[in-house]
Amino acid sequence: MSAKAEDASRFDGLKWSVVALLVVIGVGGNTYYSGESLLYRVIALLVLASVATFIVYRTEKGAAFFELLKGARTEIRKVVWPTRQESTQTTLIVVAFVVVAALILWGLDTLLGWLASMVIG
Repeated sequence: MSAKAEDASRFDGLKWSVVALLVVIGVGGNTYYSGESLLYRVIALLVLASVATFIVYRTEKGAAFFELLKGARTEIRKVVWPTRQESTQTTLIVVAFVVVAALILWGLDTLLGWLASMVIG
């Protein structure tokens, strides 16, 4: 591991502490200033969230997380989504099978109930 990477990972704990402090300040400030305009509170929370996100991005785990998000976005773009017609047909097939299974179970329940009443008397 290079000296620069060691320095970066050495300060990661401090960076996470600052992020936790920013979250506490955001929650506490939002509660304390609950009488103020919602717009001002939302703007303040967005600023705090942006600063916290920037700090998280500068950590080792945060950078790895954002790389994971980039990869996930790339993979989502590769997905071939079904057309509206395919979705409708698949939904109708599922509904039909559920209805058939429900009818079979209802029939078995009725038959077993009738048999049980015959045995019990």
